[in-house]
Amino acid sequence: MHFNDREEIIALTPQWKGERLPDGRPRVEDRYLQALYGMTLEEVWKPIFVKGYENQFEGRLRTLHSGKKLVGRAVTCTFAPTRPDLHETLFSIGQEEGRHGNYNQWVVDSLVEGDVLVADMYDKIYKGTFLGGNLTTAVKTRTKTGGAVIWGGVRDVEQMEKVDTQVYFRGIDPTPIREVVMLGFNTAARIGNAICLPGDVVFGAGGGVLFIPSHLVAEVVDGAAKTHVKDIFGFEMISANIFTTAQIDRAVWTEDMLDRLLDFIQKDPRGEAYRSLDWSGEYAAAKEGASEGQTML
Repeated sequence: MHFNDREEIIALTPQWKGERLPDGRPRVEDRYLQALYGMTLEEVWKPIFVKGYENQFEGRLRTLHSGKKLVGRAVTCTFAPTRPDLHETLFSIGQEEGRHGNYNQWVVDSLVEGDVLVADMYDKIYKGTFLGGNLTTAVKTRTKTGGAVIWGGVRDVEQMEKVDTQVYFRGIDPTPIREVVMLGFNTAARIGNAICLPGDVVFGAGGGVLFIPSHLVAEVVDGAAKTHVKDIFGFEMISANIFTTAQIDRAVWTEDMLDRLLDFIQKDPRGEAYRSLDWSGEYAAAKEGASEGQTML
């Protein structure tokens, strides 16, 4: 057994085909992370939900900073109640791998810019305080824009609140972390009703946390961007009496509508932010005549 094993992480995330971080986690591009800051929870949630990813959201969490979004690549860890022989075995493995301090420090020490620490503390709050003032400061220093999601407790909240990094957590207790053993580091982790894999993009907003599978992030972000520009264009076309609301609201547009849309994107200043989007899929659907008889959205 190994902690944070690159080959195991790659085997766990086979649908990701892009660049990977040194530890093997999918490296979703920074531009997608930045784009998510401008999106709502519902915009991000719907595309993955309709694909069958129905267990990606958890809303029963408290936040360190009200109204501050959390976006980044997940670093996961999973804990269980301690057992002396198991602790001795796993702690020895960590020491052989050159890890220092306690289990939670091993994970924090691995973080890099853009990461979000995701810890399944099995809802342990008393003696389940994964973060305090010092480690929250370390999370901020290492991740820059990241933060943490703790399905368990935190301590030193007055100190934590002075650190400009977002943390989602279940509860507060003054006790230090005790009587736990880490079973997995960058393996699948359960956060309440949600499941998170290493490299998933963590999206904390609207009162909860959504874990976006890495291989779906581009589709989610680009899909939302397409919806935005189609709305801008659609309002123009309806106002000019060029297309009806029935035409604009169809799930699949005709080639003529797409041609007009792309012309609008290229010529109108409002379309500048959307000029890199790929519309080949929409054209393919239009050519297949998929717009005929489509249900209104």
